[in-house]
Amino acid sequence: MDKYGLIGYPLGHSFSISYFNQRFADEGINAKYINFEIPSIDELPVVLAKHPELKGLNVTIPYKEKVIDFLDSVSPEARAIGAVNVIKVTHEGNKTTLKGYNSDVIGFTQSIEPMLDKKWHKKALILGTGGASKAINYGLKSLGLETVFVSRYERPGTIQYEKITPEVVKEYNVIVNCTPVGMFPKTEVCPNLPYEAMDHHTILYDLIYNPDQTLFMRRGAEYGADVKNGLEMLLLQAFASWEFWQGER
Repeated sequence: MDKYGLIGYPLGHSFSISYFNQRFADEGINAKYINFEIPSIDELPVVLAKHPELKGLNVTIPYKEKVIDFLDSVSPEARAIGAVNVIKVTHEGNKTTLKGYNSDVIGFTQSIEPMLDKKWHKKALILGTGGASKAINYGLKSLGLETVFVSRYERPGTIQYEKITPEVVKEYNVIVNCTPVGMFPKTEVCPNLPYEAMDHHTILYDLIYNPDQTLFMRRGAEYGADVKNGLEMLLLQAFASWEFWQGER
């Protein structure tokens, strides 16, 4: 039986394990998807050694960047982003080869593109500076938007939350939350933004999908913002992961 899995820490609720095992059952695929909750990325070789049937892995926080050092090759897109969330595992004799890809950018761009109006949506704020935010930045730029990262801390090339004025929100009217702020169970918190400056030209996209409507989304929607959570992105990512695992690339 082929095996696929997810590495990260902590994992808790995983969309991938339920999605893929259901898909395998529905399509009669002789495979199993497993969660590998490893407290250090240094344990990846142990996982591979214990499970020689592994054909592919997904990678989640906090290992999307750290895992690159363990790979034999990385797709040009993932290299440009600086983060990997899909690994294709190939076995040839006694040699195991790992190739990294990024499906975050595919899932995100396919999900947000229908919401964009080129007349109005030219600049975006990306909340957070982690591995996912790099893919979001790459995706938004590929769709023609200018981007600025938002951080709680003073970092090169970022703006801090306290400096986001109503005027900034009017100009950067696409806002993507790449932080865990508002995720279950801490659902009554949201990024500190001037929501009252938002209107029907504002797009709020939250990578969080539990709860299905975060406080970030609810507060923006009160002022007419177009809002969307990360569930469709996850589904599109899963499709892309399977294509990477099964493809010849």
